[in-house]
Amino acid sequence: MTTVEPSHVTSRDNPLLKELRKLAHDPGAYRKAGRVWLEGDHLCRAARARGVHAAVAIFSESTWPVVRHEWAGAAEKIVVLADALLAGVSGLESPASMGFVLDLPTAPAIVPDVPSVVLDRLQDAGNVGSILRSAAAFGFTQVIALKGTAALWSPKVLRAGMGAHFGLRLVEGSGIEALDALAVPWIATSSHRGEWLHQAQAQARLPAPCAWLMGHEGQGLSAELEARAALHVRIAQPGGEESLNVAAAAAICLHASAAVLKG
Repeated sequence: MTTVEPSHVTSRDNPLLKELRKLAHDPGAYRKAGRVWLEGDHLCRAARARGVHAAVAIFSESTWPVVRHEWAGAAEKIVVLADALLAGVSGLESPASMGFVLDLPTAPAIVPDVPSVVLDRLQDAGNVGSILRSAAAFGFTQVIALKGTAALWSPKVLRAGMGAHFGLRLVEGSGIEALDALAVPWIATSSHRGEWLHQAQAQARLPAPCAWLMGHEGQGLSAELEARAALHVRIAQPGGEESLNVAAAAAICLHASAAVLKG
């Protein structure tokens, strides 16, 4: 392992600090910068476990002496900041003591035949991150975010995803026409139409692999996506609620498919 000697930053006007503030607080800043900010030990460990080598690893002055032997080879460059400077960058209520700056992964092409999830204009970053986490957990290796969906590499989505990003093929900013590349059946979810999910699962009518379509929190799926789906399903709610949160619905649907994929 190559040991990288750290550089120390003490000025609030340092260009790196200015970049970090933008990346931490502007959800779409990573697109222009071509770099992503991971804040906190958990996300950094998740990235490292998947073989990601950071462009820059950043530590607070109080943390670096304690962790230097573990993280010395984690990045091309290591920067140590005064605790107050790193706290000033943070987008968290309780600022973390370390973070990574990653080069934004190259946008991949859609793979036609793998288990996929399509996000249609989902707005809430927490929902998007939670769905990425469920996708990774249940064997759905590709997530396609259509235009209008919350930025996949934004800080809030990264935190909600809890490291799932690094085990997924993420395609964002796609138009509906890009989905023509998918060669697997599409399954549309709805609160009011289609067959019951548990019955489709019990009767082995869930195709595998497939692409699950998850729609806007308020408006649901676009009419075009609904019309092109091979199967429509809904989730039984014996408690009588009108609908489920889209992230909860996605977790139930993907779990139902997981048994089919495993089989």
